[in-house]
Amino acid sequence: MVFTLSVVVSFRLPRRLKEELERLGIDYANEVKAFLEELVRIKRAERLRLEMDRLRESIKKVEGNLSADFIREDRDER
Repeated sequence: MVFTLSVVVSFRLPRRLKEELERLGIDYANEVKAFLEELVRIKRAERLRLEMDRLRESIKKVEGNLSADFIREDRDER
């Protein structure tokens, strides 16, 4: 049996909205959870993209044909 830790998060919303959600049969607790999970996925992806952009900017560009330079250097050593 797997136990997961969870917390209760509460928030206020207009009574008419809650009544409308219930009238429409919308399971708002699961909808909110799914929305927040997707939001976390999107924000993590954005953060990783920004981090990769910063890393990409900090790496020097390789000029010329690096492979050919390595081969030439290796041949010259022989």
